[in-house]
Amino acid sequence: MGNGIAVELTAARKPKPSQQALGFGRYFTDHMFMMDYEADRGWHQPRIVPYQPIVLDPAAKVFHYGQTVFEGMKAFRAKDGRIRLFRPDAHLRRMNRSNARICVPPIDEETVLTALKQLIAVDREWVPENEGTSLYIRPFIIATEPLLGVAPSRQYRLTIILTPVGAYYGEGIRPVRIHVEPDDVRAVAGGVGEAKTAGNYAAGLQAQEEAARQGYDQVMWLDGVHRQYIEEVGSMNVFFRLGETVVTPALSGSILAGVTRDSAIRLLRLWDIPVEERNVSIDELVEAHRAGALREAFGTGTAAVISPIGELQWRGERFAIGNGDPGPLARRLYDAVTGIQRGGEPDPFGWMADLD
Repeated sequence: MGNGIAVELTAARKPKPSQQALGFGRYFTDHMFMMDYEADRGWHQPRIVPYQPIVLDPAAKVFHYGQTVFEGMKAFRAKDGRIRLFRPDAHLRRMNRSNARICVPPIDEETVLTALKQLIAVDREWVPENEGTSLYIRPFIIATEPLLGVAPSRQYRLTIILTPVGAYYGEGIRPVRIHVEPDDVRAVAGGVGEAKTAGNYAAGLQAQEEAARQGYDQVMWLDGVHRQYIEEVGSMNVFFRLGETVVTPALSGSILAGVTRDSAIRLLRLWDIPVEERNVSIDELVEAHRAGALREAFGTGTAAVISPIGELQWRGERFAIGNGDPGPLARRLYDAVTGIQRGGEPDPFGWMADLD
């Protein structure tokens, strides 16, 4: 194939899983994309190869110093059969922002997007078509230089893998129960909280496990300095409807700049719904709940799109939000974003990119 990308097709295609039992991240397509970096050569040797294990030297820096970044985006089979990607340019721009923070050399976004489209074209039969399904795309970069010593690597590998995923809500969109974490901290301003890097997620596992033991679905993180200001919910950005205004924590350097977060803000403003990006304290939320002003809460992210919040637990006290059903604004946003993704709704911002 063209574009300087070498293509090695697999000799044995995998059986496709049932679209009714895809889950999330369980099955992987027949091929993957790889490209290497060396300080004196730059990014080189782009190639599509059969899906396979990655062989690395035990001294590769990624194992010892955590120098790695990743992204997550989706492709959809539209109602007319076309394969379309949701905001891939925004995801690749964010990947380069993560690269800069972790001292990974920047990628050429246009080149990687071309490679990504070519990889999907090779494995296009894996793009599911059932309602709520999609092809999840995971590009990631790891430091591969076999050298111990705390300094940026001089060698890297970019890999892109694909996995067909089922509907996040198998039984329809439903509110989740959230534990507000009083002790553990995921990130602080000046750290790497705004980068999509593996350590951010490792930092949240302990609190997530404890929340699950208490019967909660996710953790709400507070800032690491005052332990008062809300930052994220699990791996999602979070929004609150206070009266007629929607409020979301401002990007402070410790919060990931979510692509779905940005999409929600743009849609809300298109609908003339007031949106504020500012500090939101847990005390403000508690007071708003007691005054009857906390009308809705929801998270936003690539996997779930919109995740309504039905309950918050803070220092042993539970605060129910709504009547157990998704709020009208969360539902409207979910329907709008998924409608754009599947081609059933107008795309006012030109977010969808055709594969071909």
